[in-house]
Amino acid sequence: MDVSFLGGPQPQHGIGVVAPFDFALDRELWRWVPDDVSLRLTRTPFVPVGVSLDLARLVSEHETLREAVRALGASEPEVVAYACASGSFVGGLAGERAMCEVMNSAGEVPSLTTSGALIQALEELGAGRIALVTPYTESVTRSLEAYLGEAGVTVTGCAFLGLTRHIWKVPYRAVVDMARTAVVGAADALFISCTNLATYDTIPQLEAELRMPVLSANQVTMWAALRAIGSRAVGPYQTLLMEPEALAGTLPDAQPEPQPEEQEGWT
Repeated sequence: MDVSFLGGPQPQHGIGVVAPFDFALDRELWRWVPDDVSLRLTRTPFVPVGVSLDLARLVSEHETLREAVRALGASEPEVVAYACASGSFVGGLAGERAMCEVMNSAGEVPSLTTSGALIQALEELGAGRIALVTPYTESVTRSLEAYLGEAGVTVTGCAFLGLTRHIWKVPYRAVVDMARTAVVGAADALFISCTNLATYDTIPQLEAELRMPVLSANQVTMWAALRAIGSRAVGPYQTLLMEPEALAGTLPDAQPEPQPEEQEGWT
């Protein structure tokens, strides 16, 4: 069969993605990507360490980032995203900025990280108070809370699983249960951390139930990367992805400051 009349393949915009060696959710990232965009993924080298602050530091070392971005350069991405939440918040705001500078210089294209994308998304939504869900240990979760605090974001309640491995195997039910536990104070939004935690199908359910915007690590990464190349992430019933005019009126009204006891949300 002669298919030459089809004229394809169609031109594609490229997004480079640097993921940790244990990342298992490539397909989830693709679900936010429109048809005219392709992801070009690479992974950091394997290290025999469980999910922890130590691992976060190891998978975000500057030389590791340089090598990964240089490898992606052959596929000519228009932007590079570092798709790891803990690796990009473990060094605080200054550490995240330094990572972007290293990637920018190595690839000579705009670069971003999951944690930087989270701050962008919260600013987009005007959300200064959030509920937080993570699969991490308490120490890693506290590091995320410290990062958010540096950015002026208050965590009103939190739930975490304490896992050090196999995070991609966590079922949706566990994510939803944690979200219900975390939303204990007056929050503007909910954030579900970790790019190795599946969240795509939970976001619409949680937004409908909790009546607030729900963000996840993979979602904000793809949203920010696509926005950087003038494109838009796709996904039904996700507040962050709405057109600006549709977004107006969907965000919660400003909430009063909670009493101290309302901020207790750790499990």
